Amino acid sequence: MSYLQKHSDITRSRVNNFVNDNHQWKDVNIQAVLYDLRMGGEPHVELEMWSAPGQERPSFEHAVKQQFRPVKVGQMMGPSWTTHWFRVLVKIPKQFAGLPVEFHFDPSCEAMVWSNEGEPIMGLTGGNGGERHVEYLLTPCAKQEEEPRKFYVEVACNGLFGNGDYHQHPQDRAIYYRLSSADLVSPNKAAWSLYYDMQVISEMASRLPRESPRSWQALTAANDIVNVFEHSDLSTIDRAREIADKFFATESSPASHQVYAIGNCHIDTAWLWPFAETRRKTARSWSTQLKLMEDFEEYRFAASQAQQFEWLKLDYPSLFKRIQEKAQSGQFIPIGGTWVEMDCNLPSGESLARQFLLGQRFFKQHFGHTCDVFWLPDTFGYSSQLPQIVRLAGAKYFFTQKLSWNNINKFPNTTFRWIGLDGSSVLTHMAPAETYSAQCRPGELIDSIKKHKDIAYSNESLYLFGNGDGGGGPLRAMLERMRRMSDVDGIPRVKQAHPQEFYKHVDKTARELVSWKGELYFELHRGTYTSQSNNKLWNRQSEFLLRDAELLCTIAGFGSEESAFAYPAEEFTRLWKLVCLNQFHDVVPGSAINMVYRDSDKIYEDIIASANSIRQQALASICNPKDAKHLKGLTVFNTTGWMRSDIVAVPAALYSQFAELSSAVQIRSHDNAILVPVTNVPGCALQPVSANLVRAMQYPEHPACVAQSNDTFTLENRFVCVLFNSNGQITSFYDKKERRELVPKGSLSNVFELYDDVPLFWDAWDIEIYSLEKYQTLNGAVVVVVDQGPLVASISVRVPISDGSVLTQTISLAEHSPRLDFDCEIDWHENRKCLKVAFTWDINSDFATYETQYGVVQRPTHRNTTWDMAKFEVCAHKFADLSEFGYGVALLNDCKYGHSTLENTMALTLLRAPKAPDEHCDMGHHKFRYAIYPHTGSFNESSVVREAYQFNVPLLQLPIEIPPGNELTSNRPFFSISGARNVVLDTVKRAEDDEQSFVVRLYEAYGGHARALLTSRLSYSDVAKVNLLEEPLRDSEDGISALAHSKALEISFKPFEVVSLKFTI
Repeated sequence: MSYLQKHSDITRSRVNNFVNDNHQWKDVNIQAVLYDLRMGGEPHVELEMWSAPGQERPSFEHAVKQQFRPVKVGQMMGPSWTTHWFRVLVKIPKQFAGLPVEFHFDPSCEAMVWSNEGEPIMGLTGGNGGERHVEYLLTPCAKQEEEPRKFYVEVACNGLFGNGDYHQHPQDRAIYYRLSSADLVSPNKAAWSLYYDMQVISEMASRLPRESPRSWQALTAANDIVNVFEHSDLSTIDRAREIADKFFATESSPASHQVYAIGNCHIDTAWLWPFAETRRKTARSWSTQLKLMEDFEEYRFAASQAQQFEWLKLDYPSLFKRIQEKAQSGQFIPIGGTWVEMDCNLPSGESLARQFLLGQRFFKQHFGHTCDVFWLPDTFGYSSQLPQIVRLAGAKYFFTQKLSWNNINKFPNTTFRWIGLDGSSVLTHMAPAETYSAQCRPGELIDSIKKHKDIAYSNESLYLFGNGDGGGGPLRAMLERMRRMSDVDGIPRVKQAHPQEFYKHVDKTARELVSWKGELYFELHRGTYTSQSNNKLWNRQSEFLLRDAELLCTIAGFGSEESAFAYPAEEFTRLWKLVCLNQFHDVVPGSAINMVYRDSDKIYEDIIASANSIRQQALASICNPKDAKHLKGLTVFNTTGWMRSDIVAVPAALYSQFAELSSAVQIRSHDNAILVPVTNVPGCALQPVSANLVRAMQYPEHPACVAQSNDTFTLENRFVCVLFNSNGQITSFYDKKERRELVPKGSLSNVFELYDDVPLFWDAWDIEIYSLEKYQTLNGAVVVVVDQGPLVASISVRVPISDGSVLTQTISLAEHSPRLDFDCEIDWHENRKCLKVAFTWDINSDFATYETQYGVVQRPTHRNTTWDMAKFEVCAHKFADLSEFGYGVALLNDCKYGHSTLENTMALTLLRAPKAPDEHCDMGHHKFRYAIYPHTGSFNESSVVREAYQFNVPLLQLPIEIPPGNELTSNRPFFSISGARNVVLDTVKRAEDDEQSFVVRLYEAYGGHARALLTSRLSYSDVAKVNLLEEPLRDSEDGISALAHSKALEISFKPFEVVSLKFTI
């Protein structure tokens, strides 16, 4: 007689104790019979080891030639991040005859098994965590006489998640790992089958509603199995399995929820380990999946990130070929379409475009097709322009799940149409199990129903399973449980399938789905807009350097028939791959370990040096006619798409020619550079600045000037007059033309604030809202006059932050612009502090405007609702703007992304000081710039977009004088946009697969319709509208028309539309 209904909790505990691997009961529960035989040590297992020097990761070919020494179980390996190779010789004894034999090798860290011939076979994960996987099948049935087997094991001294608890310890500390086992083992297949049965049945008993009949049936079956089983009588295993089979025989209803399951092993391209280790993680993880596919023909596995595929192709060519074969059979599924799983907040629009261009081209080349599904399970927010970019990249579906981490509001949708800035939409799904590393447990499938917020419209969901972040992927146990759960009453039906099958089915059968318009703001990890400041600076610099270099190389290569300039296409591809690599969602956001940033620093150094060299070569080619005189004058090139004026510093080689030419030049104080005004330089054009031209210049009619009266400092030009107090804070910002004071009475701007920055858990990732409650205002200690005009007037402010940190700021006003520039240098040595600078304006608006990729987004300046409150820290690119009818102020920057606007106070987040996972994050010296740009009219009537570009893209200079009469001196733009000031010329590059074509990419920046005229000095015979992959768009109304008797093209734009044109010469 059973009393389980009267004491169900006790029965559930009994069942759990029967299954669990705990030391108290494992000699009498199911654990006692899982293995029939185990042997280790010599003569059955002989081990030799060779340790690679330092942190080298040698190839198989190199390693096997080295001198190995005998070792035994218990051998210590280390320190962290070192590599140790084992030569293994196994001799299967006769006792194993007729039995399956596995080799269990547990190095307490990660490892890879290699055949004696050098073929990577499978990865291993040692230790006692849930990711443990130490078994390598030698034979499914041993013979009486087995030949000795020799193979190798490559041991990496790091765990699946790096090198210990990164919250507590640096990741480059010295840890040693112990070889805890190297045994021959024979598993009892029937016992393992019963074990998997019980895992499923016992969890169904626990997770199904207590009052449901199926829950009681599961508990009854599990309890009966425990009653039947006797560890000393193996024949009871079959009787117990009969009970399990009877339970599983009750199938799910055809109307029940359908789960589409897909294995994956989300591998962070760098995080708690460096890039170099990711290359091995990929091989370990994916080779393991190929082995599982041999035993589970229904198994489907998806892998994203073309970068990881390319590494595999380079490092493990035979493994890559095996993956291609499995891709052909449909079991191994390349997915995602991007180079890496990138951050979607910080990269520019063009960077996102290149992620898809590089990724989709790789998948097309090596797997025969591009990807329909944009796959991004784990990143920290989703730009409102992604739907358009995804569609222009040839995809139409989107998967993620990260918004389930929101810490203020629960995102309301699961399956929905995501509509971007321009109106483009993608069918989007967020796995209701709320994980991309599910373990194939009934409770997760039950959550796929309970947490599905759109089940009224779609009775399907995706389910991603497999160990992730550090790789590993699905284990055999997961696939065994999945088989048992595929069609059993009480939980959703499960089928393993290509994610595309799920999306196509939903697209075809779902009732009218809900829509979400605009950005998918992630209510967590807001600190990633700021952490690792220098990394973000170099990212911005790399993006603009490559923009300039590609533009100039296109002009140099296509500008004339006589040009001998060779467009460096391969080098541009290499550099863009590196930029995209560093935009992985744990690198540029600032959430990786210090080792990663040592690597990324070197990568940026490479990018910047190469791009600078290419840019100068192209510029020299363009500006180098036969009659040019080197070091005899100055030529500037404006790479933006509009006319601009600026102040330039003359190269040192030309100092003698310009130093005493006229009163119109100025010697800058801090470096004695000669400043020269350059006016009305057309967009995408060059302009000579000869000594004679400067000699003829007059002293500015309205010079920039500086004054000091007691503790008040004044910077003034014809546009504005700005007053500063003795702390370097703005007390008055007066627009002379509009006769308008911008700083409210009693308020201040340019106020530095130091906040406590101690998040709840994720140190480098998070800024929490309560941090805003605790801060101190920093006052300047010294304010001095630096430059007195006439071209530029400036003051310097020194702001002590603490005993270990100090900020020095030069505030400058040029004579030709109302823009006020702030050049900052900081020595920063803080512990969990956050530095912001705040500006309070006499402007009233319910929203502020922030630049995003290819456009802008508007966010509230109030906190009426929890959704508004959650956006207390937001991401923006080159500017944020606060405007009312008739007037506004923009806050520009050259490398900062964290912003906030509360009522009429704008703030820019400058630096943080988290201590994990990089204990040295942002410690040291920093340089950055920001600016205040006042403007008449609201944002949509302003030139803020252009001004922000100019702040980030200086005029280029070459010490060459081009004689008058040369065609280059005609000021004719190589590319020109007219008739639509809301259209931006963003990218000019050579086409990917056609040396006789170039691509021009433009976008509408403000959110309105436009009709722009595009002209080019470059000859062409044909033009076509293309997508981001440079494939023709088949839209019959492409919005492009050639004007009669003109080389101009008229292009129609919809709000925030991105347009790419391919010109063929």
